[in-house]
Amino acid sequence: MNDEISEWLLARRPRGTTVGAPGADLVGAALTGAYLRGADLTDADLTGADLTAAILEDAYLIAVNLEAADLTRANLRWAHLSRANLTDAKLDGANLVGASLVEAKLVGVSLKVAALSNANLKGSNLTGADLTGASLRDANLWRARLVDANFTGADLTDANFVGANLSGANFTGAHLAGAKLTCADLTGVLMPNGKRHP
Repeated sequence: MNDEISEWLLARRPRGTTVGAPGADLVGAALTGAYLRGADLTDADLTGADLTAAILEDAYLIAVNLEAADLTRANLRWAHLSRANLTDAKLDGANLVGASLVEAKLVGVSLKVAALSNANLKGSNLTGADLTGASLRDANLWRARLVDANFTGADLTDANFVGANLSGANFTGAHLAGAKLTCADLTGVLMPNGKRHP
């Protein structure tokens, strides 16, 4: 069944055709380069799936399980990922501009040089996430859990960290101009200048 759904999702179809497979079992599916713009994969299980360079722009991935999935260079612009599980997923170089990741689980996720400008990560858990060189300009991280997250060299201009837990995070070389840090927990944070916050 998994192979049949994968083949169906990869089948050539005219641009603009919407794909839907809510709740589908796609564990370990090979969907490299798949064109899934606007697809409805709500509640689908894509654990360990290969979605390298997939086009998931404006896709509905609400409460989807993408644990340990490979989304390297995937286009997730304006995707709906609220309450999604992306634990240990790889999203290096992915485009998540304007994506909604409200209350998503991104523990241990790799988002190196990913584009997350204007993304909504309100209440998400990014404990241990690697955001080295990522762009989070104007991103909303209100009350997000970012314990031990790595923001080395990241662009955090005008990002909203109000009420976020940033304890132990690394901001070495990060750009924080205009970032809002009101009521954020900065215990043990490594600041952009390399000094540790008390």
